[in-house]
Amino acid sequence: MTTADYPYRLPATDSADVLVVGAGLAGLHTATLLARQGHDVLVVERRAGLAGAIRTTGIFVRKTLDDFPLPPECLGPPIRRVVLYPPNLRRPVDLVSSRDEYRVGDMAPLYEASAASAAAAGVRIALSTRYAGRHGDTFHLAGRDGPTTVRARFVVGADGARSRVARDLGLDRNHHLLVGAEEVFELPGSDEPPTFHCVLDPTLAPGYLAWVVNDGQHAHVGVAGYADRYPEGLRRAVEQFSASAPGLAGVDRPEAVERRGGLIPVGGLLRRISCPDGLLVGDAAGAVSPLTAGGLDPCLRQSELAAEVLDDALRAGKPDAMSAYDGAALRPHFRGRLMLRRGLAQVRTPAAAAAAFAVLRTPFGRAAAGRVLFGDRSFPDAVRG
Repeated sequence: MTTADYPYRLPATDSADVLVVGAGLAGLHTATLLARQGHDVLVVERRAGLAGAIRTTGIFVRKTLDDFPLPPECLGPPIRRVVLYPPNLRRPVDLVSSRDEYRVGDMAPLYEASAASAAAAGVRIALSTRYAGRHGDTFHLAGRDGPTTVRARFVVGADGARSRVARDLGLDRNHHLLVGAEEVFELPGSDEPPTFHCVLDPTLAPGYLAWVVNDGQHAHVGVAGYADRYPEGLRRAVEQFSASAPGLAGVDRPEAVERRGGLIPVGGLLRRISCPDGLLVGDAAGAVSPLTAGGLDPCLRQSELAAEVLDDALRAGKPDAMSAYDGAALRPHFRGRLMLRRGLAQVRTPAAAAAAFAVLRTPFGRAAAGRVLFGDRSFPDAVRG
């Protein structure tokens, strides 16, 4: 297959070694790695184009930038500075790393570049195609040209936090979820250093944070929290925060902004993420940091493990090879972050948030925050027998 064949038009019946449901970074990376090993891979995506309906801020951490060859033209300027604010925005904690810690991806061209790489490797990518269920090794799809049935040896659920593939395979599903929304707009340039501003305010972001990422090229202004703690709704919280968000002094906000939103799983990696018929990657597997809600680094690293396991299973012809893809074995690595997640979830009042900042302003608190924000930890490596 060449990039000229992208997007792929499905016939009424089709087949593949692996069917991947979802063309986010996790699904595309898994598919590309498998295709490079010589396997026949079909990716289906319900969106009509990969540049639309983006649900992530697109923050890449230093470990990802070090370990994965992301297109540099799709990345914003490096960010070394993080500022943490209490609800009243006074006396923030300003942290600066000696290294480049973050870059924000321009996600639309990044998705398109990832799809082009997948197509060049031989992956067939069908857009405007919805996964409609399975019967044995036959999968039902609904596309722009009508229904399609696909026979596949394995299926990969890369279909988000509410994965239907997970349900059909009888695997674990996410139950601990945040809901987030943000506004994104271009900036004319700034003399200020690129900065990640984080506000701990349980009235705007119950159980999580409100944020402004200003890298000098784009601004991302958003909030996230537990849905049942937004009495006036998430959109109203975004409006309230936008009116006084830090880090945008003197910035003329355009009338037209890009709006993003979606669910964020924060319960940690799920235990049962594979079975003899398939496996889960990315948000579907809960591969998101419980504390920071960052999911791009885990999705890429987990996808490499998924592709390795699927390659082994396809070559050996033995379904028990899938048992090496075990969330329960990896989950203990997230204990510390899960404990901190529970602690953050209990910050329910501005007074409690202010008390937390009394600790953050101490040398111990600043050091602890620096370890979380500038640390080298990432998705754990699996130990395979």
